[in-house]
Amino acid sequence: MSDVIVIGAGHNGLVCAAYLAAAGLKVTVLERRDVVGGAAVTEEFHPGFRNSVASYTVSLLQPKVIADLQLHQHGLRIVERPLANFLPLPDDRYLKVGGGRTASEFARFSRRDGERLAAYGERLDAIADVLRALVMETPPNVVEGGWLQALPQLLKSAKLARRLRPLGLDGQRELLDLFTLSAAEYLERWFESDPVKAVFGFDGIVGHYASPYTPGSAYVLLHHVFGEVNGRKGAWGHAIGGMGAITRAMARCCVARGVDIRTGTGVREVIVERGRATGVVTAGGETLRASRVVSNLNPRLLFEQLVDPAVLPADFRVRIGQWKCGSGTFRMNVALSELPDFRALPGKVAAEHHGSGIIMAPSLDYMDRAYLDARAHGWSRQPIVEMLIPSTLDDSLAPPGAHVASLFCQQFAPQLPDGSSWDDHREAVADLIIDTVNDYAPNFRASVIGRQINSPLDLERTFGLVGGDIFHGALSLNQLFSARPMLGHADYRTPIAGLYQCGAGTHPGGGVTGAPGHNAAREILRDRRR
Repeated sequence: MSDVIVIGAGHNGLVCAAYLAAAGLKVTVLERRDVVGGAAVTEEFHPGFRNSVASYTVSLLQPKVIADLQLHQHGLRIVERPLANFLPLPDDRYLKVGGGRTASEFARFSRRDGERLAAYGERLDAIADVLRALVMETPPNVVEGGWLQALPQLLKSAKLARRLRPLGLDGQRELLDLFTLSAAEYLERWFESDPVKAVFGFDGIVGHYASPYTPGSAYVLLHHVFGEVNGRKGAWGHAIGGMGAITRAMARCCVARGVDIRTGTGVREVIVERGRATGVVTAGGETLRASRVVSNLNPRLLFEQLVDPAVLPADFRVRIGQWKCGSGTFRMNVALSELPDFRALPGKVAAEHHGSGIIMAPSLDYMDRAYLDARAHGWSRQPIVEMLIPSTLDDSLAPPGAHVASLFCQQFAPQLPDGSSWDDHREAVADLIIDTVNDYAPNFRASVIGRQINSPLDLERTFGLVGGDIFHGALSLNQLFSARPMLGHADYRTPIAGLYQCGAGTHPGGGVTGAPGHNAAREILRDRRR
């Protein structure tokens, strides 16, 4: 018998297990697939070509998690991109972000925008610093009962208020705007050039099936500013060996701490006896007992597939059924015989723009049309594409002279409006995406020698990302902080005693952060001490 069973060996499940094992608990991790890592895995998808299959870039991974799990000692190495982003434009102009040249690049499109950049960065950084600290804390929970039950949560709220105080009244007003405004409305307060607004606005629709004009999308933009790489805030990086290098290092830490990791072992049921979780039944029919059970799954998968609905409160069941998922994501990996030769910046020899996040979405209006098109037809006929070519930073991923590219694509309906299956359209849509890149780099189509396709349905079947949702639930105002996954259960606990959640469906949400796993472990250990 284990002290704790963790369902799912995605990165948050591994982080949670590592912290619990460090505290002396006997921990078993059960993973349905034959490899650990969840969506943060590296696989060979074409002979000689490897790449990160789903998640594809490093920024949000928490420094505390890296240090506490000694990930660098377990083999993790992260390098920074030479540029943050490269935005090629249809008229063959381009915009670069990062490398100390962002202001001068902006000024090529608008002198005013170049001058405004510093103030914009300072304001966003000040807010991000406050929220960055909250990422590793358990949100105040809404509870029923008298003052005695409410007192701990009131103290948490007071602590939160103290954290917000350094922003001042004006900064707190700005924070409210970022939680409620659209990315477009927020950016239009600062900038006037379409390319400048596009390169920032892209972060407002990453993993967000919505228009940049949708209220609340400004927060998604902010969510992607929280990160840092090797101590540099706001930077983006690459894990040598791909995203699987992160979870392999986590798994090594777990094994070193005595965690039993079982792959190829799915879970069919969480056992609940007298109102308490006491173990699981595996897909193979084996019963495993534990004092506590922790789920790294999307909340809907846990409560709609693994838990008997009769043991859940009726209002909780209704709310979970309304948990909004679907990030509009279509994910591809391609094997390339040569680097893309961009019309805007010609050349097939590796240059700094090849090592950046290459955004093919020239304006906020383009992004808006992509979303509306997907709503009407199932996918955008002019999709939003971000391309990374990690082999420019990591020669372990492709044969000499060849390359791999990650294509992260929006907007694609989680469920097609005509009721058809993504299986019937995935190849045609993959062709459309390659043609979209080819419009910017005319050698691209001919250079593709292999490809791996993950439609929203593929992402759900393979990785348990419901509706292809990379965040395990939309980052909308009613699904954030004390409301993630719902009011009354923001503290990683569930209505069932001994059953916890540690996945991205809890605070602070999606991305390869490790924060939900860290925070859930802390709450589990608090309950154990009690």
